[in-house]
Amino acid sequence: MGRRLARLRRVLEKEDVRSISRRYFIANGFDGTLTSIGVVVGAYLSGIDEGLTVVAIGLGAAVGLGTSGVWSVWEIERAQALAEQERIEQAMLTELEDTRVQREHRAAQIVHATASATGPILAILLTLSPLVLEGVVFTMAQSVLASIAVGVAILAAFGIYLASISKQRWYVAAVRMGLAGIVVAGINVFLPG
Repeated sequence: MGRRLARLRRVLEKEDVRSISRRYFIANGFDGTLTSIGVVVGAYLSGIDEGLTVVAIGLGAAVGLGTSGVWSVWEIERAQALAEQERIEQAMLTELEDTRVQREHRAAQIVHATASATGPILAILLTLSPLVLEGVVFTMAQSVLASIAVGVAILAAFGIYLASISKQRWYVAAVRMGLAGIVVAGINVFLPG
């Protein structure tokens, strides 16, 4: 166990691993946020009048996107690691089975898959959170609007974070990212149903 934690720490110290995981987390968090906004607005417009029912539907989306995040990234990173290992083996004229290189690739694979699943699950749970308060603090309409607001705030936070990495104007990036949530909510209003 101690070796695995040390390996994980070593992998997390690598900028390329952190950079890739950050991309997976944000990209899939973006997807999760937009999905949950779509679920919330679509459910409300379809006549669902209980916040916990919408939360249950949203949790189904969280399971789907979380599973997709783990599974797809696990396979993507596995293929990348095998290709990299093959390239190194050919260059070094030796096999790398059960070596530090292979174990670190596996640790990076775990980090990436975890980040990929955590982004959408966390985003969905946060966006759905006002619906838990429906009937206690909010009316159904208020909880839907609060969910949209939370979703837009999450998207704006992603924009601000990305702007800090790329040295862009934070408020422009926040508006650009947050606008996606408003667009999804608006499109759902005009869908039949």
